[in-house]
Amino acid sequence: MKQKKENAYREVLTHLIVDIFEKSNNTPLNYKQVAAKLNLSESDSKNAIAEILSDESKSGKFLQVERGKFKLRQLNVYIQGKVDMTADGSAYVVPEDELENDIHIAPRKLRQALHNDIVKVHVYERRKGRKREGEVVEIIQRAKTDFTGTIDISKSYAFFLPDDRKMIHDIFIPLDNLNGAQHGEKVVVSIVEWPKNAKNPIGKVKNILGKKGENDTEMNAILADFGFPLSFPPQVEAEANAISEQLPADEIKKRRDFRDILTFTIDPFDAKDFDDAISFQTLDNGNYEVGVHIADVSHYVQPDSLLDKEAFERGTSVYLVDRVIPMLPERLSNGVCSLRPHEDKLCFSAVFEMDDKANVLNQWFGRTVINSNRRFSYEEAQEVIETQSGDHAAEILKLNQIAYILRERKFKSGAISFESEEVKFHLDEKGKPLGVYTKVRKDAHKLIEDFMLLANRKVAEYIGKQGRGKNKLTFVYRFHDTPNLETLTTFSQFALRFGHKLTIKTDKEAARSLNALLTKIEGTKEQNMLTTLAIRSMAKAIYTTKSTSHYGLAFDYYTHFTSPIRRYPDVMVHRLLQFYLDGGKKINAEHYEKMAEHSSQMEKKAAEAERASIKYKQAEYLEDQIGVEYTGIVSGVTEWGMYVEIQENKCEGMVRLRDITDDFYTLDEKNYAIIGQRKKKKYQLGDEVRIKVKKVDLEKRQIDFTLMS
Repeated sequence: MKQKKENAYREVLTHLIVDIFEKSNNTPLNYKQVAAKLNLSESDSKNAIAEILSDESKSGKFLQVERGKFKLRQLNVYIQGKVDMTADGSAYVVPEDELENDIHIAPRKLRQALHNDIVKVHVYERRKGRKREGEVVEIIQRAKTDFTGTIDISKSYAFFLPDDRKMIHDIFIPLDNLNGAQHGEKVVVSIVEWPKNAKNPIGKVKNILGKKGENDTEMNAILADFGFPLSFPPQVEAEANAISEQLPADEIKKRRDFRDILTFTIDPFDAKDFDDAISFQTLDNGNYEVGVHIADVSHYVQPDSLLDKEAFERGTSVYLVDRVIPMLPERLSNGVCSLRPHEDKLCFSAVFEMDDKANVLNQWFGRTVINSNRRFSYEEAQEVIETQSGDHAAEILKLNQIAYILRERKFKSGAISFESEEVKFHLDEKGKPLGVYTKVRKDAHKLIEDFMLLANRKVAEYIGKQGRGKNKLTFVYRFHDTPNLETLTTFSQFALRFGHKLTIKTDKEAARSLNALLTKIEGTKEQNMLTTLAIRSMAKAIYTTKSTSHYGLAFDYYTHFTSPIRRYPDVMVHRLLQFYLDGGKKINAEHYEKMAEHSSQMEKKAAEAERASIKYKQAEYLEDQIGVEYTGIVSGVTEWGMYVEIQENKCEGMVRLRDITDDFYTLDEKNYAIIGQRKKKKYQLGDEVRIKVKKVDLEKRQIDFTLMS
């Protein structure tokens, strides 16, 4: 025991000594100087320091540069980064400093770190030709402590088997931590402790999700897995229920009144949360006034209220295949804030005076009250556009004409038109998929989108152009960076195989060229794959206070103003805009930057959860079709197999290399292909192949195909 304590003391002291050298820029120091910097004066401590410096210079951590004086052999021996687990139980740590290379960590050197944890790593001196290796010395931040999976109960204890393939440890569950869970049930488990030398962490059951394989169980498992709560805390619900739907007369008096002006909403037929409406009138001077009216969520959700804290934590609504997990309780999202027809509603609006050529001549931002005359579904509005008749046809046709000009102008400026196919399912009442189809975007969708883009851009411009340098106003922008030249070059080489030439010398040329390509491939078999690859070669859009532009839309200023019911950044944008309209000046940028970062992370998680739910439904759809043959397109290649997307239903599965028996195939990463070593037969991204459904694993959301010769 004493030995253990001494080792622990020595380990801590070694860290502290390394910190001293790092902080003093690796100036050579003797043991007395190190002790002084650590405020250690007793002789035991000084002797321990002298011993560590001497021993560790033999092992290679320190270097004795002159008698009694030491320095670190390599500065930055400790690096902070994020753990990325591999299938074999080892991991790489991706350093926070992007210029640093990844560090390989052997399984035994992981020291209880898990996938995506932020850790401190001790990096070894690199041996010639070897990749950098290291060991985890401290877990700075756990990515998550809650996991979904299955409970396995035996007589005297239980184990929890996680669904997440990157969680490589089963979790030990003492029987009194089962919380009523039965053997074989799907549950959420929290890690409560992980004793220092124990192989497995100890956990307790937090939620019982239900029977494996049932739709509700599996959808809730996906949500829990990505860290989204399954319900609202009672106190948050209570706060929402206390909000009155009645609009106080004194509140209406403060606002610009649009209740007598034609206003309508256009949304999906099954939508319940209407957060945007459009008003339209022809002015006496022959111009048009178009109002983009957005639900005034920030009027009801006040900073630091329980509702606000919950909405911020969630960051966004999550759209799974068969359900929406709203950011705000239903009382607000489908009730108080939702712009339902024939009801007075509070809005935050962007109002534009426009001419026939879609030029904005005047603009106004502020709080309003509206009363929507009609709720259109996209299909109904599309019918008005196509037949040129029906409710409010003249106004809708004029708006559509203006939207067309806005769209053309956007593409002329270099915006990129990504029209990838969105997979949708026909579900029965139990959520079982009966069919798969792809959603088609028509003029009615684009009309709404173009006016929302206009409002987002003009709000961002209005704030972004005020103040320069130090006087720049703090604001939350939706920023999209220019693409990385290397990834674009790879993509253009790939597109060339299909006969599409891209010019990528400048960002503007690249955008124009990409657009021409995306228009050209519409309706071809390679459309989905090339569009997906093009999107992957782009940077990801994020929320930030630091940059204002959006490359994909070709706007110098862009923000998200139009969806505060389902996105928290829009709530921040409303608050900031009102603050500046009221004459407010400077506001803490760092605070808003942190909130923007969190919003970006939650948006990414929501997208991953949505993808997981689609994968689950695709697997469920093909579960009854084992042995059925389909035509597919090679949509991805890895070292263990190739992904194939079935053409008619967009379900994606894998043909494993070990199952292709006519040759021994290996990956040719550079050419996105797998190649037979003897006969040189090649399967390349975009190739058409015949496959048969071999096996479906619902739990892992995996589909396996066999290649038909």
